[in-house]
Amino acid sequence: QVQLVESGGGLVQPGGSLRLSCVASGSIFSINAMGWYRQAPGKQRELVAAVHRGESPNYADSVKGRFTISRDNAKNTVYLQMNSLKPEDTAVYYCIGSVVSVREGYEYDYWGQGTQVTVSR
Repeated sequence: QVQLVESGGGLVQPGGSLRLSCVASGSIFSINAMGWYRQAPGKQRELVAAVHRGESPNYADSVKGRFTISRDNAKNTVYLQMNSLKPEDTAVYYCIGSVVSVREGYEYDYWGQGTQVTVSR
């Protein structure tokens, strides 16, 4: 069993910052990629940022220059530093991990439960 748990969401004013964290736990053999998606009300879930092991991160155009994704492989953790937040960044943010579990032996995408980010005055 593999679980991803996010934390760090909340309410922030426009121009403010938040840092999201996501920890993967369970019978993990390896994690190939970790990333963040978001879903605003009435919209489809979209990729925000992702980083594959050993590669440079990639970002949605809408967050380039404002958001930074990073990984701590030793802790099975991915972070999303969000600066200069805008009201249009308001969404539920989901963590995803492409994990090879000890039990399954193949790669599978696991999702966190989501954390709400609200940017408003």
